[in-house]
Amino acid sequence: MRVLHLYKTYYPDTMGGVEQAIFQICQSCKIHGIDSEVLTLSPNPSPRHLPIGSHWVHRSQENLNIASTGFSHRVFYKFRRLAEQCDIIHYHFPWPFMDLLHFAANIKKPSIISYHSDIVRQKTLLQLYQPLMHRFLTAADMIVAASPNYLASSKILHRYQHKTRIIPYGLDRNSYPEASQEALQHWHSRYPQGFFLFVGVMRYYKGLHILLEACKNRNYPVVIVGQGPMEKKLRQQCNELQLSNVHFLGPLPDGDKIALLQLCRAVVFPSHLRSEAFGISLLEGAMFGKPMISSEIGTGTTYINSHAHTGFVVPPRDASALQAAMDTLWHDDALAQRMGIAAAERYQQLFTADRMGQMMSRAYRDLHRQAHPTGPTVPA
Repeated sequence: MRVLHLYKTYYPDTMGGVEQAIFQICQSCKIHGIDSEVLTLSPNPSPRHLPIGSHWVHRSQENLNIASTGFSHRVFYKFRRLAEQCDIIHYHFPWPFMDLLHFAANIKKPSIISYHSDIVRQKTLLQLYQPLMHRFLTAADMIVAASPNYLASSKILHRYQHKTRIIPYGLDRNSYPEASQEALQHWHSRYPQGFFLFVGVMRYYKGLHILLEACKNRNYPVVIVGQGPMEKKLRQQCNELQLSNVHFLGPLPDGDKIALLQLCRAVVFPSHLRSEAFGISLLEGAMFGKPMISSEIGTGTTYINSHAHTGFVVPPRDASALQAAMDTLWHDDALAQRMGIAAAERYQQLFTADRMGQMMSRAYRDLHRQAHPTGPTVPA
C-alpha cells in the first residue's frame, strides 16, 4: 500500500514536532507493508526529490508565506501526479493552502487527516478560513488525534468525533544515536549536580518567559537547548532578572542533546497555550526515563505526563507553581527517580513507534477496505 503525506514543511528544511511525527509514522509503518512518500514546500527545493530514512520526500518551490501558511503554484501538478499513484492521502492539519489543494486537485482517493493542532493565534484569519476548514474536515474519510485529551478539549474536533481515532505519536528509541562518553563527561563536568532541561524551538506558546520567572532566587541550573523567534526577548528577560542559573546553549547536535537528556534531573516543559498540542520533546524525556513538569492546557502534554505519577502538571502561566514543582524534584532524589521510572514505563505502554505504526497501518487498511469493499484485500 502507498501513502502520500502532505504538510507545509518537512526535513531537511525544518525539524519541528510535526515533522518528527510524520517521520516516525513513515518509518514505523514500513514494516507493516506501507510505502510512504512526503510532499512538502521548500524555499530552496534543491534537490527536489531526496530520500529521508525509508521514504522519499518531494519538494516544491514555496512562492509565498503569509501567517505561517506557505503557498506554491508548482505543487498543484506535482500533487495530482503523486496522488494518482498512491492508495491513501494523509493530510497533516493545519495548513489552509492544503485544503485548497485538496479540492482543486479533485482526487478521489481515501483520505485521512492528522489533526495536529487547533488554530490558536490567528483568530481573525480563522474566521475567514472556517468555512473552507469545515468543508475540508467534513470531506475527510477519517481524522486522527494524538491524545484523548485533545479530542475532549477541541471545539473543532468535537464536531467530528464520530470519525476521529486516537493514535498517539510514538518514538523509536533505536532511531536516536547513543551519546558518546566524551559528550557525557563534558556536560557532567559543566553541571555536576544535575539540571533541569528544556529542548525545543523558542516560540510564543512555549512559556519560557514563565520558566525564567520561576528561576528567580534559585540556584539549580536550568539548561535551554534550541533557538527561535523568542530567543532575543528571553535572553533580555534573563539579564533583567539577573539569572545566573539559566544557560542558553543554542541548537546542539543530537549526540549532545541525548547526553543532556540522560544527565538531567527532569525535563521542564512550560508551554501555556493550546498551540502546544502534544510535545515531542516532552515525550523524549519520558523515553529517557526522566520526570517531567508541564502545564495543564487540555492537550497531549497531560496525556504524556500524568500528574503525581510521571511528574507534575501545574496551572499554565503560574510561575510560583512551576517553581514549587522544580523545588520538589530538585530536593527529593527518591521521588524524582520513581517518577522517571514511571515515565519510562508509560512511554513503553503508550508511545512507542511500533505501537503507533501498528495503529496507523490498521487505520490505512480500514480506509482501503471502506473504499474498495468488493476489491482485493491489501496484504497485512
